[in-house]
Amino acid sequence: MIMEHQIPLRNLGNSEVKITPIGLGCWQFSKQGNMAGKYWPALEDDLIREVVRTSLEGGINWFDTAEVYGQGASERILAKSLAALGIKPGEVFIATKWWPLFRCASNILKTIETRMEALNPYPIDLYQVHQPFGFSSDVAEMEAMARLVKAKKIRYVGVSNFSAKKMRRSWETLQKQGISLVSNQVQYSLLNRKIETNGIMKTAKELGITIIAYSPLAQGMVTGKFHDNPALLKNIGWRRFSSQFKPEGMEKSRPVAELVKKLAVKYDVTPSQVALNWLIHFSGDTVVAIPGATKATHAAENTGAMKFSMTAEEMLQLDNISKVYK
Repeated sequence: MIMEHQIPLRNLGNSEVKITPIGLGCWQFSKQGNMAGKYWPALEDDLIREVVRTSLEGGINWFDTAEVYGQGASERILAKSLAALGIKPGEVFIATKWWPLFRCASNILKTIETRMEALNPYPIDLYQVHQPFGFSSDVAEMEAMARLVKAKKIRYVGVSNFSAKKMRRSWETLQKQGISLVSNQVQYSLLNRKIETNGIMKTAKELGITIIAYSPLAQGMVTGKFHDNPALLKNIGWRRFSSQFKPEGMEKSRPVAELVKKLAVKYDVTPSQVALNWLIHFSGDTVVAIPGATKATHAAENTGAMKFSMTAEEMLQLDNISKVYK
């Protein structure tokens, strides 16, 4: 194994699996393979391998990818990188996702071999329904997932972007077959705290489901870099049309970014590390995060977020100043 640092681990849902509070999100490994992949530049294989290496060396023990990330390109290059680094199957935990657009639950069973082949020789540890808008019900999708667990083609089942109601129904469907729903991957950051008021966080805690937070840095806005240098907005593509990047959105988030930067100076860390640290600790062990990384330095920042502790008072200060985003 490459891992050098011991990071406190936590259970994934009610399973016995132990994961680090931060994993590596791998959307950026898409190689521009499809429309979803064109969100990112096409990273070279050597760079991707260094991002993976740095993540492992920093203590991260799990990776999140998806079918729709370049139509399997992210899965394939992740597996290739891990193999090149000498990581054996079972030494890391890999999560991927089934894309439901214009598909029925039966497609979960029909396409699993393709997903397994893309990640070969690494097993699919966590298989997630990527969105709640398939042609079949969430009940039918969970029944298909249960069949894969029983066939030992996947280990655990998760969902993504599911409401509290759909998450509970998915959990109930799996429970009838003696299987746990272990996770719900949703957007969550200091600048997007809606899951704390729409029932998702409450339901996850009640049922013992892990929240996997994506976009944990609000696309960089929470770090204050765009507030300090608005010229950077010219280089963020279609994201600049989002309300959070418009003048009123920038002013709304400025107090949060300023406090994040202040705490970063105190702890001699980066603003992104402060934001990630708050995210993975404020709700106890319920929330883990999957920031991405397009450079090895970004991966090092991600892992560093697990290696310091803020005071309870500072955690509450961040809570109070960002409550407007609930």
